[in-house]
Amino acid sequence: MSQPVLRRVGLSPGTLLHIGERHLDTSRLELFSYTPESLEQQADLSVEACLRAIREPGQHWVNLVGIHDVALIERLGKEAGLDTLALEDLLNTGHRPKVEVFDETLLVILKMLALDPDSGRLVSEQVSVALGRNLVITFQERPWDLFDSVRERLQTTHGRMRHRGPDYLAYALIDAVVDGYFVVLEQLSDRLTDLELALSGHPQRETLQRIHQFRRDLIVLRKAAWPLREVIAALERNEAELIDERTAPFLRDLYDHVVQAIETVETLRESVSGLLDLYLSSVSQRTNEVMKVLTVMATIFIPLTFLVGVYGMNFRYMPELQWRWGYPALWLLMLACAAGMLMVFWRKKWL
Repeated sequence: MSQPVLRRVGLSPGTLLHIGERHLDTSRLELFSYTPESLEQQADLSVEACLRAIREPGQHWVNLVGIHDVALIERLGKEAGLDTLALEDLLNTGHRPKVEVFDETLLVILKMLALDPDSGRLVSEQVSVALGRNLVITFQERPWDLFDSVRERLQTTHGRMRHRGPDYLAYALIDAVVDGYFVVLEQLSDRLTDLELALSGHPQRETLQRIHQFRRDLIVLRKAAWPLREVIAALERNEAELIDERTAPFLRDLYDHVVQAIETVETLRESVSGLLDLYLSSVSQRTNEVMKVLTVMATIFIPLTFLVGVYGMNFRYMPELQWRWGYPALWLLMLACAAGMLMVFWRKKWL
């Protein structure tokens, strides 16, 4: 049993406890307050200043980086209308993607994925999006995210972002996460091509390790993408009536993107299974080639060993032992046997 699970054993439901790695020393708050005509951006806010700002008229987006501060999460969650059970799920970074519907709030938990440029491994981060009447709060673990395009769209006055409600902002944030899946899938497809080229030559043990790492990355990607179908479908149903009718077509398009991502993941899984079979077949073929060469060598030495064994006996009366040309004749006989067997193997295409 893992340490995070042990920490939760015995606690009552709704107990707020951060489960996961701590990536920052202190949490950071970023605030965007906007109307169709204006935009105000503030960074490194205190929680008191942030709470005062979001009570002002207009639309607000609060981005919290670092969810290890339980007291801060509790204050923001209370302001957003989230109960303790929802906050408990939010603080558990290993939670399955899902959506929770409350009277005045929606909470969406999903995974944000990217490939580490240094190690090449898939990095997964939990992102939670709380949607209220005039407020969106995002909770993320690490300083990096995929929301730069959303920030840029907020800077412009002629786009939809500033003229729609917070539901469209929440859709744009989720859509940015899903778009990140396609970037990862494209990179994994390129990696799959490299693996196929490596297998077409002489695959090494490192190739097998790369295949297993590829399969592990696909498992993480599949666990992140599959539940999103239910999440987007629940948002389309709009049980809390927080989604404007004008945003519904975008959610349907987002649902199609999620289905496409899932289908691509399944295709890659089938392809990597084929690569594993190809690797095993290639290794087996190489082993057979080695065994064939060794078998031919052993077969050639069988008659030679017989001849050497006959003339290695210590009988006193062996005419060939006293013959002057006996030794070179034996060598010629052995070479002729070896050459004759090689010729037979070659004609039968065993070599």
